[in-house]
Amino acid sequence: MTAFMPSWLSSLPTIVRDDLRNGEVFAVAVALTLILLLLVTLPKSGRRLMRSPIFLLVAHLSLRALRRTLFTGDSNAAHILVVLGVLTILACIGRSAVTLVLDVGFGRRMSRPTPRIIRDVVMGVVYIGIALVSLRAAGIEPGSILTTSALLTAVVGFSLQETMGNLFNGLALQLQAPFEVGDWIQFSDGQSTVGKVLEINWRATKLLTLDEVEVIVPNGKLGTAAIANYTKPSPRLRRSISVTVTLSTPPRKAQRVIAEAIKGSFGVLDDPAPSVVTQDFNNAGTALWVRFWTDQFQRWGAVEGEVRDRIWYALAREGIEMAWPTQELFLHEVNDEMLARQRSAKFARNVDALRAVDFLAALPASEIEKLARSAEVHLYAEGEVIVKKGDTADDMYIVQEGEVAVLMPADHGFGEKREVAKLDAGKFFGEMALMTGEPRSADVVARKDSELVVVSHGAFHATLAAHPELAKTVSRIIAERQQKLDEHVATSKRQEEAEIEERTSQLLGKIKRFFSI
Repeated sequence: MTAFMPSWLSSLPTIVRDDLRNGEVFAVAVALTLILLLLVTLPKSGRRLMRSPIFLLVAHLSLRALRRTLFTGDSNAAHILVVLGVLTILACIGRSAVTLVLDVGFGRRMSRPTPRIIRDVVMGVVYIGIALVSLRAAGIEPGSILTTSALLTAVVGFSLQETMGNLFNGLALQLQAPFEVGDWIQFSDGQSTVGKVLEINWRATKLLTLDEVEVIVPNGKLGTAAIANYTKPSPRLRRSISVTVTLSTPPRKAQRVIAEAIKGSFGVLDDPAPSVVTQDFNNAGTALWVRFWTDQFQRWGAVEGEVRDRIWYALAREGIEMAWPTQELFLHEVNDEMLARQRSAKFARNVDALRAVDFLAALPASEIEKLARSAEVHLYAEGEVIVKKGDTADDMYIVQEGEVAVLMPADHGFGEKREVAKLDAGKFFGEMALMTGEPRSADVVARKDSELVVVSHGAFHATLAAHPELAKTVSRIIAERQQKLDEHVATSKRQEEAEIEERTSQLLGKIKRFFSI
């Protein structure tokens, strides 16, 4: 049976075998010490890393017991068990040492787990070194094996060229750390190359794109690409869009309107504040560069869409037209009859809106028609603030379409504002500002896309100047309307009448002073 055994097992030097036996106890002691250090230093969540060292130590002790129990002589089987024992105890020591250095030492110092690819490569190098030491202990010279297999090594290396490139690029990515798991990156042009990093292994990096598609990118490709990291150094990043208005529009006016419109839009940060600059004058018009900051990169499409909506509504309210490329030609028939019909329809809608206001019912029909001609129609997007508490504007608003909400500060000024009323089509607000010039007493926000008829102080001033006797009638109607809304109104008719008269007198004085009549 001995003749069938490899010749190198029988040629194992006796002195080497003695040295192995003499150093065996020391090696086991080192292995146990390292395992105890792992037990003390590793957190509970990381103690799973102790499984391999413990398994290798148990395997070594089992091989040792088997050798001493069954193979007491100098047989080939005993030689094999000696070599296996050397492999297992050295592997146990190497595994424990690598875990202590990478996971306990560098891991705590870097405040993040050691990348798996680095651990695997280091362990591979350690295992190769252990294998070479074991071969030398068995009487085999590793150099002779490498020399005889040079051609085979060259063939294997050439066939694994791409795989090795991915491996080394993966190591470079881990050492340089241009991105980590959880970061949003882009490695090439196009939306499909933008994704959230899910995993980095020795061969490739796994990404989840904006379309919720999982993409696996070889590390070799990432290693030669220009990578944009949208998460570092801060998740806050700047986005920009371009808006073109007609050349006749003053650029500064358009900039102010756009900058104010996108404040508070979904995903747009207040700090740094949005900014708008003139980018270019071209054949289409004045190109404006709208820049804003957001921390919602993964939802950048929704953020930019909301910004564009806000800009459209704001420009429409101010009568600012967005320019079209001059090479596009739009033909439509416009004649006096068509324009007259449009003006008549707008006028009729304004008249209906004004007649829905109770205190305007005292005005003659001719005065309501004058107000209807001078009234403007403003459009507001859902979520836009129409007026703010404390504003000194003196316009009154009538809801023609949509719905708005009246918001008051929370008790003691802390917490979110509370909604005290909802106003739909036919309702109005701002009458006190129109009649007395008092600051706004609450915020009013559009709950839906809304169309509002705006009655200005100047137009109403002309009406009261022509009919000064209406001031008392209008003030009494407003006072009665406020009295009905007062939660603490007196139950006595005499008290109610006295309070109405007092409010009428106060409002009349304010109106006369405000309108100088």
